[in-house]
Amino acid sequence: MKKINILLFTLALCVCCAKKAEPILVTAEDLHASVDKVTEIMIHDIFSPPVASRIFAYPNIAAYEIIALENPEYLSLADQLTDLKAIPKPKKSVTINYKVSAMVAHLELSKKLIFSEDKIQILQDSLYKVWEEKDPLLYDNSKVYGIEVAEHVAQWMNADNYNQTRTMPKFTVDIDNPERWQPTPPAYMAGIEPHWNKIRPFVIDSASQFKPVPPPPFSLEKGSAFFNELEEVYNISNQITAKGDTSEEIKIAQFWDCNPYVSVTRGHLMFATKKISPGAHWIGITKIASRKTNSDFDKTLYAYTKASIAMADAFISCWDEKYRSNLIRPETLINEHIDENWKPVLQTPPFPEYSSGHSVVSGAASTVLTEIFGEDFSFDDDTEVAYGLPVRSFTSFKTAADEAAISRMYGGIHYRSAVEVGVEQGRNLGEFVLDNLKMIQNNPDKKVVVNE
Repeated sequence: MKKINILLFTLALCVCCAKKAEPILVTAEDLHASVDKVTEIMIHDIFSPPVASRIFAYPNIAAYEIIALENPEYLSLADQLTDLKAIPKPKKSVTINYKVSAMVAHLELSKKLIFSEDKIQILQDSLYKVWEEKDPLLYDNSKVYGIEVAEHVAQWMNADNYNQTRTMPKFTVDIDNPERWQPTPPAYMAGIEPHWNKIRPFVIDSASQFKPVPPPPFSLEKGSAFFNELEEVYNISNQITAKGDTSEEIKIAQFWDCNPYVSVTRGHLMFATKKISPGAHWIGITKIASRKTNSDFDKTLYAYTKASIAMADAFISCWDEKYRSNLIRPETLINEHIDENWKPVLQTPPFPEYSSGHSVVSGAASTVLTEIFGEDFSFDDDTEVAYGLPVRSFTSFKTAADEAAISRMYGGIHYRSAVEVGVEQGRNLGEFVLDNLKMIQNNPDKKVVVNE
């Protein structure tokens, strides 16, 4: 009898041990959570818009390259993005969950790019705990591989000249030239990222490939093209501010502000309010479109990756022109020559005027998202709700980009040429990315179908 009981116990133990581990499910919401956390940390750490675009791009690329190994629909970016070589493949003797590995690569690489690593560690630990409880061996194998890929992409990333630009000299203001950019109130910050055109591009051939036409020749003579644009900024600002805060133009300007450097002065105290960057706003729009289409993990990652690459190159292109033309902002000239008490609706960002960064980035992002989700993709943009602004609705990505561009004129921080030329500059760059970055296998026109 004793032997029978021992045998039954042994059999029960074997059955228990043979019980299959629960499957590890990684969803698009896990990816959204990771991207959202990175955005939150970038706001906390106050990264400039160009730097923020770099922070979005590399983790998405690392994760995408892993998924492209498993999903036959997607093509690797190796030898398509400048200097990127194929990631190491997982060992044949080891079973991995590719989505877990992709998330690990995304999280690990994100930690290398931000300052407040502890904040992303909290999300990382919570996800890792769930996956490890489901299947410890599979999780461990997947994590090891994800870290390996993150290190591979990090080596490529560290050769993009970013570290070198950290030690380059600050921008020198030409105070004797009336058409050159001057620091603006209230903080009078130095020009940010004057060497961003030295960052290695992802898809475009060089920073100057999409060099726009020059701005109108500088002139303070009434009736000149430049002075007409200066007066237009002043007149529009006065017209819309006369309507009060209920003005639609003011609502548009505030919605697309996306300035991480807003300084607030109260008495002798000056502090900064924190907002998302233009790129982060369009990353938020990418999330909205992915959710509306019920996109799975792979399709969501594809959208994030393609959009972030286009925006990163857009910032390189735009900043190249900004410090080439080095054009003075409307605020400086209006205060000096028209109305010393005038203030723009938005706080002027700390870098030269031409072309408009938000316009260039919006043009590029909207072009890529249109290719992914379709021409007439309507959506409700709640990206700014967390910052106290209401939802705005758009009938397409193009209309959203056009509104983002004109918002800079309404805000009093750009001339008309900067926004109109800028959005076209971005669209041309976006089309180049679409033509030269092949991410879909044998089906370049595939669209994500909206599943209402």
